[in-house]
Amino acid sequence: MSTPRLRFAPSPTGYLHIGGARTALFNWLWARRTGGRFILRIEDTDRERSTQAAVDAIFDAMRWLGLDWDEGPDVGGPHGPYFQTQRLEIYRSYADKLRQAGKAYACYCSREELDAGRKQAEAQKRQYRYPGTCREKPYDPSRPHVLRFRMPETGATTFDDLVKGPITTPHDTLQDEVILRGDGMPLYNFGALVDDVQMGVTLVARGDDHVNNTARQILMYQGLGETLPVFAHLPMILGADKTRLSKRHGATSVTAYRDMGYLPGAVVNYLVRLGWSHGDQEIFTLAELTRLFDFADVGDTAGVFNPDKMLWVNHEWLRALSDEELARQALPFFRAAGLPAEDDAKLRHVVRMARERAKTFAEIAQQFRYCYAPAELDPKAAAKFLTPETRPLLQAVRDGLAALPAPDAQSLEKLFQEVATARALGLGKVAQPVRVALTGGTASPGIYDVVLILGRAESLARLDGALARIG
Repeated sequence: MSTPRLRFAPSPTGYLHIGGARTALFNWLWARRTGGRFILRIEDTDRERSTQAAVDAIFDAMRWLGLDWDEGPDVGGPHGPYFQTQRLEIYRSYADKLRQAGKAYACYCSREELDAGRKQAEAQKRQYRYPGTCREKPYDPSRPHVLRFRMPETGATTFDDLVKGPITTPHDTLQDEVILRGDGMPLYNFGALVDDVQMGVTLVARGDDHVNNTARQILMYQGLGETLPVFAHLPMILGADKTRLSKRHGATSVTAYRDMGYLPGAVVNYLVRLGWSHGDQEIFTLAELTRLFDFADVGDTAGVFNPDKMLWVNHEWLRALSDEELARQALPFFRAAGLPAEDDAKLRHVVRMARERAKTFAEIAQQFRYCYAPAELDPKAAAKFLTPETRPLLQAVRDGLAALPAPDAQSLEKLFQEVATARALGLGKVAQPVRVALTGGTASPGIYDVVLILGRAESLARLDGALARIG
């Protein structure tokens, strides 16, 4: 049995979209599970829209997700790197092979003639199909022309899709398709096919928006006398309103999730579940996915992108990290927020408190910024809890804290209990005003942890500030 060879072939016209990342992931997983090869190919023939910045963004996103490639840009070997604009002579030679075999022909029709035909079809309320005007004209390389593939006019093409099952396309719905422009640039169907032939791709897994292209490509494979790959068309990812996923549904760029503080493993975990399942299991490591993934378990209905579910998955991954790893990965987000955090015992204490509360690294830095910067006082919380009535409580806690030789959780608990008991109050009646004074708001982890993280000096300073505010 030949080695499985799969590919991911993005166009460098923007960031790596969530949908594209899932396509890359499914190909990568199958290649890794089967001991195959995963090829990265950049389809950059749209010269007006393709940019180096987009190429770099694709590489950046795939590396962050851990989707390494075996052949393609930045990887040595006899077949890399793969950029379509560096392979134009190859497309010309394959197109000429089809022309010489009578499977393709030169089309000399001008843009104006073609536009007139389209307008006529529109006026007659019918779908435009190229009428084969140049099918029997002799080849004249001196005249401006494109090359068109000669589609059969009768019959049908059927293929068995790994995800969708048998799909049939009647030939009378197809037109003689342009395969090579006058400037030597291949059209999508032809360029992708030639690359897949040259690179020995055995399984083409891509979005199901390409289903309509597959019969055309199969006919071209047959015209070239090449062996067909297996096809797997993956259902689209939709937003909650069941329309195609776009920015109005939330971030669609892979690197946007990196910048928001998601873990790459969590993003991979969530993406793979948009269309693939293994029983009721929700959380998977990459090693588990590599062992379990199979196209037979990919559903044929569209996945619905749920940002809340993605946050939940990321939270599960965050919770599984050690304090040391959580601190190490959270540190850049504290620094990006302008906070003077260090990878030390204090930060490890902070993330230990944050583990059950924050769902991303960015949330950790946002929710716990008061640990490193003056508290931003919530006016409503201050109006309710920093009052003349609570002033004696704050003063008692402040004086008791100043008197403690070495505050720890036990001594702080004893102090707060004594203040509450002396005034016949519940512990919460004491803790909440102190919490607002120290953190600026009413939500935080245990008040003893907050005092210990801030330290005695900073806690006293903030309590003094609250007392001064009350007057």
